[in-house]
Amino acid sequence: MLKIGLTGGIASGKSLVSARLRELGAVLIDADALAREVVEPGTPGLAGVVAEFGEDIVDAEGRLDRARLGAIVFAAPDRREALNAIIHPRVREKAAAMLATAKPGDIVVQDIPLLVETGQGSSFHLVLVVDAPDEERIRRMTEIRGMTVEDAVSRMAAQAGRHKRLAAADIVLDNSGSVEDVTELVETLWEERLVPFARNLAAGHPAPRAGGPVLSPPNPDWPVQAERLLARLRRASPEVLGADHIGSTSVPRLPAKDVIDLQVNVSSLEAADRIARALGEAGFPLQEASARDTPKPPDLDPSAWQKRFHCNADPGRAANVHVRVLGSPGWRYALLFRDWLRANPDAVRMYADMKQELAALHAGDHRTLAYSEAKEPWFTEVAWPLMDAWARSSGWQPPSYSMAQG
Repeated sequence: MLKIGLTGGIASGKSLVSARLRELGAVLIDADALAREVVEPGTPGLAGVVAEFGEDIVDAEGRLDRARLGAIVFAAPDRREALNAIIHPRVREKAAAMLATAKPGDIVVQDIPLLVETGQGSSFHLVLVVDAPDEERIRRMTEIRGMTVEDAVSRMAAQAGRHKRLAAADIVLDNSGSVEDVTELVETLWEERLVPFARNLAAGHPAPRAGGPVLSPPNPDWPVQAERLLARLRRASPEVLGADHIGSTSVPRLPAKDVIDLQVNVSSLEAADRIARALGEAGFPLQEASARDTPKPPDLDPSAWQKRFHCNADPGRAANVHVRVLGSPGWRYALLFRDWLRANPDAVRMYADMKQELAALHAGDHRTLAYSEAKEPWFTEVAWPLMDAWARSSGWQPPSYSMAQG
């Protein structure tokens, strides 16, 4: 199933988005609704809240006095944390039970107001953030919900800041306009990204790609996007010993195809085969079960350059995942090449010139294979002597990963 984490600041319009996604066919798990269920009269959740906050936190009918509780927890962060410690585990337990009933091919949307604050982003294939300017959110809270400005600002301050929330987002839906505007955005997202992504996941297929090499200007958001993908890869299996952003998108100021390359470290090719299904379920189906990098100095033995190759099933974010044995020649070359470029602006310019020349030469191709193969002599004849000399003079060493790392 495709798992979507939906969040947004208070009064951003998240409920409107979740309702439309449900109408389109999503399975909706609403954390706010579950949070109300777990403190219904007679529940262990309500008993826990009463034990923590006192008998006067319930009304005459024995129900939770939400207004009284809200005034307490939004004024004192430590009291809010105490409440969360009671509510969140019970909400997650109920959400997990609902998730277990979903079928392959379903699009499951979990509406979680504190998704960013609780660090749950890597649990989902995509994080969708509904966004609106602070002043618009304050207007909605004061004019529609009847809050004072002070209360509105206090509620906003109790959540992650807008910058942090946007940094966690794979998709941002702008809800600063009309209901019709955001509804149209949701419908386009559903048809063009979520449905194809879910279809690819169910079939175990990467998202299809076509066309020759097109180089994009350097994008400062590439590393941020890569880190979100890496977090999902790292939690996919205990046999993932680490994961890194590699390739051209990992190098500042370097034009590149808009495809993020990631390297997953494993103890052996057998381990790579064991985790193939877990990587697929995380959103990265196997593309080639027995792939191989082109051998490069100093180890030219083809058998040492075996790997497994996965690609993202998300049609909205092209990504390659190279699963390589920790310490292997291909693993080491990828990291050294990245770090050499990062440390040498002249090397970046030289590599960029070569890429631009070959991209122009292969612009009419239907695939990027010929472009990639045309670069190989440069890696061996030009890059290798320079990067090897730099590694020796600088004392470069690849990152150290424990075999117990996840």
